[in-house]
Amino acid sequence: MTGNTYDLVVVGGGPGGYVAAIRSAQLGMKTAVVEAEHLGGICLNWGCIPTKALLRASEIRHLMSRLDEFGLSAKDISVDLKKIVERSRNVAGQLAGGVAHLMRKNRIDVIKGRGRLAGPGRLAAFSKDGKTREISAPHIVLATGARARDLPGLEADGKRIWTYREAMVPDVLPKSLLVVGSGAIGIEFASFFNELGSDVTVVEVLDRVLPAEDAEISKLARKSFESQGMTIHTGAAVTVLERTKGTVTANLRLGDGGEQGIECDRVIMAVGITGNVEDLGLEEAGVNVDRGHVVVNEWCETGVPGVYAVGDLAGPPWLAHKASHEGVLCVERIAGIEGVHPLDTTKIPGCTYCAPQVASVGLTEAAATEAGHRLRVGRFPFIGNGKAIALGEPEGLVKTVFDADTGELLGAHMIGAEATELIHGFTVARTLECTEADLAHSVFPHPTLSEMMHESVLDALGRVIHF
Repeated sequence: MTGNTYDLVVVGGGPGGYVAAIRSAQLGMKTAVVEAEHLGGICLNWGCIPTKALLRASEIRHLMSRLDEFGLSAKDISVDLKKIVERSRNVAGQLAGGVAHLMRKNRIDVIKGRGRLAGPGRLAAFSKDGKTREISAPHIVLATGARARDLPGLEADGKRIWTYREAMVPDVLPKSLLVVGSGAIGIEFASFFNELGSDVTVVEVLDRVLPAEDAEISKLARKSFESQGMTIHTGAAVTVLERTKGTVTANLRLGDGGEQGIECDRVIMAVGITGNVEDLGLEEAGVNVDRGHVVVNEWCETGVPGVYAVGDLAGPPWLAHKASHEGVLCVERIAGIEGVHPLDTTKIPGCTYCAPQVASVGLTEAAATEAGHRLRVGRFPFIGNGKAIALGEPEGLVKTVFDADTGELLGAHMIGAEATELIHGFTVARTLECTEADLAHSVFPHPTLSEMMHESVLDALGRVIHF
């Protein structure tokens, strides 16, 4: 092999790409990653990780506003936005350095540049200094991720109308903020800025906030957000964003057909993402692209021999852990590992790190009903759990959805403290195809929040103990 010949090359160093590269190297393949900007991708540098660092600051601010409940007091509590952002960037930088270490540890070549398919088994890497390096590999995995989607006429300008990138490094704390879109990204930023003191308005075109979640959870989330001071419009749309001196004037079309104008300091556009499919040589190679995403089969194969796509580039759900799992699945399939299974998206958990947290896995109650299942549904509120009360976090619900005929766990949905840390239990249960009987006979430790998971299962069986 020459220095430009590999067994497998990954284009993109995000959570799908770098994980695929590590698994490839573990399996003995000579591996390279072509990355244009920074290892770790959007998730580590401009998404999941730095956002959670920001939200940690707002969580602490929320706790400090309640110190009296815990018999504590503090004076002169203030918000230093610059330090909050600086810490977030340092966290991202530390982890990006960790990924670089993992590349060295696994003897993976990192090639700085933009990758483009250049023919069967060939890839061109274009560096910023204008040089081109041609690489050969029988297997090329595309993992270039995605970016924020624009709406025509409502494009972000990076100054007063932000995408997630500008919202993550704000130079000012807006007195008033309009968030367009109430998915995970929109609601997390709404929660962050609201806790730090911004007057937040959320506009969602669908009929409820967090529309991908179970309707009952969405309803509880809205009630909580509004009790925290947010203004929420659902079934509504922003039709005009007019930049004026220092502010933005938005025109809203409301669900009842009426219109409303609001003025705000900043706007965050959080209306979805689109795959980074441009300038990859896809069309010339014959790779099919549909609505901004590369079309793949259950093995992440594009239909062009030797070319694969994983993560956000390959479509929803747009989650880092889905990308990483696809990266491993794809590489193990290439290597001929036995026992590799296609990814079942109903077994992928989703988490939103707002306050209160929201997490879920599997089918919503409505989707399970629509699929023809006869259901047993269990519920358990946080107010019935001793650990939740001791923590001062009595707001929330754990909901489980079972097939009444087979006992299969179809879905689980949570809202409340540490929901994102609890959902993995139900994810494992779905992966192992646990029934309600299996879960009912499992012993959960006391006192923990996890006991609510058990009680929710018992409630579905008509056997709830503590409520």
